[in-house]
Amino acid sequence: MALNPNDDNGEAAELGLDSTADAAATAITADPAPQPASARAGDDVLDTLVIGGGPAGLAGALYLARFVRRVVVVDDGGSRALRIPRSHNVAGFVDGVPGEDLIATMRRQAREAGARLVQGRVTALERRDDGLFVARADVGEWRARTVLLATGAADVEPALPDIQAALDEGALRYCPVCDGFEVRGSRVGVLASAADAGTAEALYLRHFTPDVSLFVTSRAVRFDDDALHRLAKAGVRVHTAPVTALKLVDGGVCITTADNAVHECESLYSALGMRVHAELAEALGAELDGQGYVLADRHQQTRVPGLYVAGDVSRGLNQISVGIGEAATAAAALHLALSRAARGD
Repeated sequence: MALNPNDDNGEAAELGLDSTADAAATAITADPAPQPASARAGDDVLDTLVIGGGPAGLAGALYLARFVRRVVVVDDGGSRALRIPRSHNVAGFVDGVPGEDLIATMRRQAREAGARLVQGRVTALERRDDGLFVARADVGEWRARTVLLATGAADVEPALPDIQAALDEGALRYCPVCDGFEVRGSRVGVLASAADAGTAEALYLRHFTPDVSLFVTSRAVRFDDDALHRLAKAGVRVHTAPVTALKLVDGGVCITTADNAVHECESLYSALGMRVHAELAEALGAELDGQGYVLADRHQQTRVPGLYVAGDVSRGLNQISVGIGEAATAAAALHLALSRAARGD
């Protein structure tokens, strides 16, 4: 039976942070957590397999475990959230929260609710004729009635040495929605490989600071007259000579362009795009939008029955809070769909 819920019942996730939790309690582990009541004796089929262990995947697992569902999270440890030095726009954390601390706490919370967390990478996912999903990973194989795909996306990185150090110092940034507040009044650069993306990001950042410069990766990046007019009107400086070198200097970025000019920015935003990890969904026949994000209905279900998505794989806003909200919506819908299927509705 196809699992198609017709009712939303999501709730906002509440997160707590315990910075004193030891590493053994928060690391991903293959050790089994307590089995929920829905796990029948001799039944090795999961209610839901969650693929991806970032904020969206872990929030979904937490909800499903608290719905007394048999759920496993398979995660390769590559969440973008782990690279965040400190996020200041996750509600509830007045002083901000480091990405590693947030993920560690969410792992612990999901595990204590009854979810099982496994470190590994799912390499193949198929849906059988009987409606069950089969997932194969480098560490095992699972069968599941439903799947929550929270595989996220990855930033296309600039050719800057010591990327993580640059992120930690705030010299390199990816998300003006997340941290435009932190660059108020600063000298800010935007590095773009496409004119439209560069124009949009530079104009967006102009709201936070009057000192914005736009750089390009190649001479193939050309701005039309309308874009140049809008940028000039906003006071954004456009450098059409391609960037030839980037260097981390004194907490900022030194940028050399092909005309041998040297520019300094306190922060450089990369507008080079995202690589959406939608391969598993696409292989199953899920529909993608023009940017590669997986399309879903208001319950976060794709056009593949039983396949749900949440987080950065499903839309371009790329916000922790959005991913958690989508996961809560998906988990609530999954629970109802599984209940209906069990009753034969």
